[in-house]
Amino acid sequence: MTSIWQASAPRPETDPWPDGASCEVLVVGAGLTGLATAHALVKQGLDVVVVEARDVGGVTTARTTGKVSLLQGTSLSRIRSKAGPEAVRRYVEANRIGMQWWLDVVGEGVALQRRPALTYATTRKGKHSLTQEWEAATEAGLPVEALGAEAMEYAVDTPVAVMRLGDQLQAHTLIALDQLAREIRAGGGRIVEGVRVMGLKSGTPHEARTDHGPILARTVVLATGMPILDRGMHFARLEPQRSYAQSYRLPGGTPPQGMYLSVDSPTRSIRSVPVGGEEFLLVGGNGHTVGRDPHAQGNVEDLRRWTQEVFPGAEEAHSWSAQDYQSEDGIPVVGPLAGDDTTLLCASGFGKWGMTNGAAAAIALAGWVTGDVPEWAQLYQERGSAGSRLVSVGRINAEVTAHLAKGWAGGMARSLPDSPPAEGEGVVGREGASLVACSTVGGQTRKVSAVCTHLGGKLNWNDAEKSWDCPLHGSRFGADGRVLEGPATSALKEQ
Repeated sequence: MTSIWQASAPRPETDPWPDGASCEVLVVGAGLTGLATAHALVKQGLDVVVVEARDVGGVTTARTTGKVSLLQGTSLSRIRSKAGPEAVRRYVEANRIGMQWWLDVVGEGVALQRRPALTYATTRKGKHSLTQEWEAATEAGLPVEALGAEAMEYAVDTPVAVMRLGDQLQAHTLIALDQLAREIRAGGGRIVEGVRVMGLKSGTPHEARTDHGPILARTVVLATGMPILDRGMHFARLEPQRSYAQSYRLPGGTPPQGMYLSVDSPTRSIRSVPVGGEEFLLVGGNGHTVGRDPHAQGNVEDLRRWTQEVFPGAEEAHSWSAQDYQSEDGIPVVGPLAGDDTTLLCASGFGKWGMTNGAAAAIALAGWVTGDVPEWAQLYQERGSAGSRLVSVGRINAEVTAHLAKGWAGGMARSLPDSPPAEGEGVVGREGASLVACSTVGGQTRKVSAVCTHLGGKLNWNDAEKSWDCPLHGSRFGADGRVLEGPATSALKEQ
């Protein structure tokens, strides 16, 4: 599944693996947050190495909708209910700084355009949610406007409420990353693809263990979506979400010029994408918890059906999906991985708004490295009511425990079928005393362990992406067992 960003951006030049290398700062993950952190540190003269298990921007940043906006669905009202109005104010301030980073570092042009952002509701329940978001936004000082159905540029079920915030931004994410990568390397930083960090031996310096050998660093920054080291137990506080997106050519017209998001379920996200003299329509939505939808392909087809209803004759050009992590209170998890050790840092939990949150996190992370943490970064430590956090963490972990038990019980209750699955399908069953996952992709049938290498969850087949997904903490594996994303660092064993 190739995104429009991957299909229309150059591949950044990178560096070879530095055998026996050491550096001042090791950044793990070459998405927006990792490269923005490295960019800031290189500008301050630090020796930085970025390692990426796949390719630059190839996981979440290559699959986002690329909205750089302070109007974020119902994010502000969620934070307000969990952590209070002061946390909302700090969150908005952090996101303003993240948005300004795009203007200052990337700049308007091919990679960045100004657009208004609009959130709309089509039901009474949605209108209530939008009203709560309005209250949280205005309380935090955002100049939002209340509008009617006339504000919509495309026809949906009659909107009952529309909220607008002007002068926001939309990005071509991978063109922006290419620019960052070039500037990092020009400043003496190194970016190495195809290197997976497997573990860390703490010390002075830290020793990162990779599949290419060790690398020493005074400070390690984990910008990997879900932190790959379990020391901070962040996997217990973050919920992995999968969502879907497609790009289209529209016959005889240009796409809506605003950035739209519905609050009703299933969500619909709309924006335009100017690429190479053309302007595409981008449609996204249909999010769900990773590994818990028995028919992921149905989300893809539903998005296609909706697009044809609203934009008749739209011609699909690209289809892809993305993975994001939602914290229990809506506030990103940024800062020391565990305790007060500022030599081991992480960033995650951007709740599908990583363009602003990721840039803000990078500024804060660079501040922790240099000892100049911005005042607004207190947001990440002062997270509001402990009671509401405990309730949410309890919910997340109760669901994880239930899926762990149900998955193993169901998997061990049936034997693996003797005949191979049909093309594009996968099945889990008992083979001897083991849980085995068997799939057929591209005419090749493979058997791998059906047990996630992170914390032992039983894997489920993703028929949209032909992958094995863990319903516990969002680790994903290819049909051949290789790690695709999530907190897992080890591949599945062949069976």
